[in-house]
Amino acid sequence: MTLILGVKIPNRLSTSPIFQDIISKYGCMIRTRIGLHNNCATSCAGHGIIILEIVDGSEVVPLKKALQAIDGITIDSMHL
Repeated sequence: MTLILGVKIPNRLSTSPIFQDIISKYGCMIRTRIGLHNNCATSCAGHGIIILEIVDGSEVVPLKKALQAIDGITIDSMHL
Protein backbone atom coordinates (compact mmCIF):
# COMPACT_ATOMS: atom_id res chain seq x y z
CA MET A 1 0.00 0.00 0.00
CA THR A 2 1.21 3.51 -0.82
CA LEU A 3 0.66 6.46 1.51
CA ILE A 4 0.61 9.98 0.08
CA LEU A 5 0.67 13.06 2.32
CA GLY A 6 -0.39 16.44 0.99
CA VAL A 7 0.97 19.32 3.05
CA LYS A 8 -0.31 22.87 2.59
CA ILE A 9 2.14 25.52 3.81
CA PRO A 10 0.60 29.01 4.06
CA ASN A 11 3.74 30.89 5.19
CA ARG A 12 6.25 29.11 2.99
CA LEU A 13 9.03 31.68 3.27
CA SER A 14 9.13 31.63 7.08
CA THR A 15 8.30 27.95 7.69
CA SER A 16 10.38 26.27 4.98
CA PRO A 17 13.52 25.86 7.15
CA ILE A 18 11.48 24.20 9.93
CA PHE A 19 9.65 22.00 7.42
CA GLN A 20 12.95 20.97 5.81
CA ASP A 21 14.47 20.01 9.18
CA ILE A 22 11.50 17.79 9.96
CA ILE A 23 11.39 15.96 6.65
CA SER A 24 15.16 15.51 6.78
CA LYS A 25 14.73 13.79 10.15
CA TYR A 26 12.20 11.39 8.60
CA GLY A 27 13.92 11.28 5.19
CA CYS A 28 14.41 7.51 5.08
CA MET A 29 10.65 6.97 4.98
CA ILE A 30 10.04 9.49 2.17
CA ARG A 31 10.44 8.08 -1.34
CA THR A 32 9.22 11.10 -3.31
CA ARG A 33 8.86 14.79 -2.50
CA ILE A 34 7.21 17.21 -4.91
CA GLY A 35 6.92 20.92 -4.12
CA LEU A 36 4.33 23.08 -5.87
CA HIS A 37 4.22 26.86 -5.63
CA ASN A 38 3.63 29.79 -7.94
CA ASN A 39 6.53 32.09 -8.60
CA CYS A 40 7.53 34.81 -11.00
CA ALA A 41 10.79 36.45 -12.00
CA THR A 42 10.74 38.87 -9.05
CA SER A 43 9.35 36.88 -6.11
CA CYS A 44 8.25 33.50 -4.76
CA ALA A 45 4.74 32.71 -3.62
CA GLY A 46 4.09 32.89 0.11
CA HIS A 47 2.28 29.55 0.13
CA GLY A 48 2.87 26.12 -1.32
CA ILE A 49 1.85 22.49 -1.42
CA ILE A 50 4.23 19.60 -0.79
CA ILE A 51 3.36 16.04 -1.82
CA LEU A 52 5.19 13.26 0.03
CA GLU A 53 5.15 9.58 -0.94
CA ILE A 54 5.76 7.58 2.23
CA VAL A 55 7.56 4.24 1.96
CA ASP A 56 7.34 3.05 5.56
CA GLY A 57 4.20 4.22 7.32
CA SER A 58 5.28 2.90 10.73
CA GLU A 59 6.50 6.35 11.80
CA VAL A 60 4.01 8.46 9.90
CA VAL A 61 2.18 9.52 13.09
CA PRO A 62 5.27 11.23 14.60
CA LEU A 63 6.02 12.82 11.21
CA LYS A 64 2.50 14.20 10.92
CA LYS A 65 2.54 15.49 14.52
CA ALA A 66 5.85 17.26 13.95
CA LEU A 67 4.57 18.88 10.75
CA GLN A 68 1.26 19.89 12.33
CA ALA A 69 3.20 21.71 15.06
CA ILE A 70 4.28 24.24 12.42
CA ASP A 71 1.89 27.19 12.55
CA GLY A 72 -0.74 27.12 9.82
CA ILE A 73 0.20 23.84 8.14
CA THR A 74 -2.57 21.47 7.16
CA ILE A 75 -2.08 17.83 6.15
CA ASP A 76 -4.29 15.39 4.30
CA SER A 77 -3.49 11.83 3.30
CA MET A 78 -4.58 9.09 0.95
CA HIS A 79 -3.83 5.40 0.75
CA LEU A 80 -3.51 3.77 -2.65
